[in-house]
Amino acid sequence: MTTTEFLASTTFEVPGYRVERTYGIAWGIIVRSVGVVRGVTGGLKALRQGEVPEYTQVVDAARHTAFERLVGHAHELGGNAVIGVRFDSSDIGNGLSEIVAYGTAAQVTPV
Repeated sequence: MTTTEFLASTTFEVPGYRVERTYGIAWGIIVRSVGVVRGVTGGLKALRQGEVPEYTQVVDAARHTAFERLVGHAHELGGNAVIGVRFDSSDIGNGLSEIVAYGTAAQVTPV
């Protein structure tokens, strides 16, 4: 199942669809390291103001992976959609960050 074939929404009501059933919480988790090269390059760039593209790319890729895993878990639970999608992240030390995407697995039908 690809994310383009799966309905996902940050809201709990999806215009044009009726929520027929919910299957509970679904999630996708990834723990990511920036890596030595990006860490050094990014660390040097962090000394000046502004965006640090090396870190942005790592976090963006991690969010995509967490979202794909969320969709997979919601599908395993029986859903064809995930509603109330949220992202969270935390630093777990030693240059590692946890990114989690979560929401409610649901069965939706067009109205």
